[in-house]
Amino acid sequence: MKPRRGNREVLQISEDIVRNYLSSLYKADVDVCGVWRLGHEKFEASKDLKGFGYGVPCVIEFRIGNKLKCVVLETMRSEGFGHDHFSDRGQILLWQHSAFNKLPKHVRSVDIGAFTANGKCMKSLGDCSEFFIVTELVEGKLYHSDLDRVKETGRLDRLDKQRCLALSNYLVRIHRVKREAPWLYVRRTRELVGHSECIMGLLDSYPPEPDFVDASDLVDIERNCVVWRWCLKRKAHRLRQVHGDFHPWNIMFREGTDFTLLDRSRGEWGEPADDVTAMTINYIFYSLQKYGKLTGVFEQLFRFFWKNYLEKTDDWEILEVVQPFYAWRGLVVASPVWYPSLSKKMRVKLLNFVKNILQVEKFDLESVNSYI
Repeated sequence: MKPRRGNREVLQISEDIVRNYLSSLYKADVDVCGVWRLGHEKFEASKDLKGFGYGVPCVIEFRIGNKLKCVVLETMRSEGFGHDHFSDRGQILLWQHSAFNKLPKHVRSVDIGAFTANGKCMKSLGDCSEFFIVTELVEGKLYHSDLDRVKETGRLDRLDKQRCLALSNYLVRIHRVKREAPWLYVRRTRELVGHSECIMGLLDSYPPEPDFVDASDLVDIERNCVVWRWCLKRKAHRLRQVHGDFHPWNIMFREGTDFTLLDRSRGEWGEPADDVTAMTINYIFYSLQKYGKLTGVFEQLFRFFWKNYLEKTDDWEILEVVQPFYAWRGLVVASPVWYPSLSKKMRVKLLNFVKNILQVEKFDLESVNSYI
C-alpha cells in the first residue's frame, strides 16, 4: 500500500531509484544533489522523494560529470475531472509529452515514465509509439450463438434458461459492491451522453441523411438524453461495480453455465442499468428480428432475466434510470455501422423504442411493445 497524507497518496521513492532512472534516461552516471517541492526554497532539499504527494510537482537537481541539471517530476491526482483512472492520467501525460515540444516557447518534456506497483522502479515510456494488451486465451462459444440458434428454431431448452439466469445472477452479485464516489457516478452519466463510444458518438456515426429517420428526430434524442443526464446526476447513491459492456458478444460460455467475460469497458464503477440494458436490449433486438415485436421465446428470456434481477436486488429504482441506457443500446443495434444488413423497417422500430422510452418517467416491463 502507498501511504497517505490525509486523502492524498504520497510517494516513497528513494535516491537510488531516482538516480538509476536518470542514469538510464541520460545514458550516463548521475549524482542526485537534491529534491524539493516546486515553488519552495532549495534549502529544503533532500535526496529522496519520500512524502511527496501525487499531483505535487518536485524539482530534482542532479549532476552529470561537470554539468548541473534540474528537471521537474510531476504526477497527477485522481478523484474527479476525468482523472479517476490510471488510464485517464496516462492518456493526459502521454499527450503532454508528445505535444509540449511541438509548440514554440513551451516548456520541453524530457520524458514520460511510470512507477512500478511496488515503487521500486521508474520506467521510461518516452519512445513508445503504440500500446497493446495481452490476455489469456479463453475457449468456448460466444453467447450470441445461443441467441442465433433460438432465433432460428424458435425454441428454448433448459440450458437457455439456466444461462439467462446465470447472467442475471452474475449482475446481481457484482452490483452488490457499492462505492461512495459521487464524482465517478456523475462522470459515467456524462460519458453515457458525450463519450465517443456512447450516445453522441453513435449518433455521429449515423449517415448525414439517413433514410430511416429524420435528422430532427436524432436531434431530439440527443437533447432528451442531455435532460436525462441531469436527472441521473442526483442518483449518485446508485454507484456500483459494473462490467460496462455486458452484451452477448462479450460473454464466452463453455459447458453448462460456466462462462468468462471479455472486454470490460469505461471503468470499474457505474450505474447498474448500464449492464442490465446492455444484455436485455438484445432479447428485444432478436425478438424484433424473429417476430416483429417482443414476444415468444425472447420475451420469456427478457422477463426471466428482469424478474430474477429485480427480485434478488430489490432495486426497483432502476426502472427510473434505464431510459437513457436503453436509448444508447438501441442506437447501437439500430446503427448502420454495426448492423449494416438490417431492414429499414427494423431500424424504424428500434429508433421508435429509443425515442419513446426517453419520454417515460418509469420503464414499464409490460409496455415494451407500446414503446416500439
